[in-house]
Amino acid sequence: MGVMLAGGVEIPQIGFGTLQMRPDETQAAVEEALALGYRHVDTAAAYMNEAGVGAALVATGLAGEVFVTTKLRTFEQGYDSTLRAFEASRAALGVDVVDLYLIHWPAPALGTYVDSWRAMARLLDEGTVRAIGVSNFLPEHIERLADEVGVLPAIDQVESHPSFWRPELEAYCRERGIVVEAYAPLGHGGDLAAEPVVAAAERIGASPAQVILGWHLRAGRVVLPKSAHVARMRENLAAAEVAPLLMEAELAAISALNSPDARLFGDPATNVNRQDPADMLARGML
Repeated sequence: MGVMLAGGVEIPQIGFGTLQMRPDETQAAVEEALALGYRHVDTAAAYMNEAGVGAALVATGLAGEVFVTTKLRTFEQGYDSTLRAFEASRAALGVDVVDLYLIHWPAPALGTYVDSWRAMARLLDEGTVRAIGVSNFLPEHIERLADEVGVLPAIDQVESHPSFWRPELEAYCRERGIVVEAYAPLGHGGDLAAEPVVAAAERIGASPAQVILGWHLRAGRVVLPKSAHVARMRENLAAAEVAPLLMEAELAAISALNSPDARLFGDPATNVNRQDPADMLARGML
């Protein structure tokens, strides 16, 4: 079950997220996920676990068969520093070509994300990445990339769950052929008890998590559920079977849970966290 990105690269619609997964547990968790059938793994330099992802690819013999995404840290933005950071990520992952490389945050106050985008466009031209995109970008940030570099992102990875999914941003991305990828797709569990989610789960005989992931899939989003528990990994992957069973009225009721006040992560318009190890530890992200 995949989604086609601009440029003709297909991304599996259900990925395995590794945010806040300790480096020492990442390899085992990714190996379990791959054994269950996941073929899309999302990591980032800021997570400090790229090497664990790479080790899992080697241990399973699936290097080259798994779609791998990683991301550029904020403090490494800039043209030359982006190229250096990419090489470090590629080495940690142990791959020759990264499937998708993202700018993790725009950090507009720094004024460096456009220079990073120029470097990423170069990597795309050179063939060391198959697709490039962004994370946590708003329309005004994407417009700058288009105006100043002439290349649109293939994907925008953003916080998205029933209580906070920003329909205006999604409409903007759809109009420009940009795929929306949802991180924190279950809202850190906060949306699992919502009445329309529970009602749909009871009708279908599925779990609330599967209903929410099915809601994302039906909207065309790529999703990145994260769990180190094998039973939940299996359950999340099986959401692909639940998605077609959801009725339009159920999808609409879940979408209506949206609230601008339900954000869980930083505001892309103002966030300037450095994402170096000290910053990540201080914010409880490692």
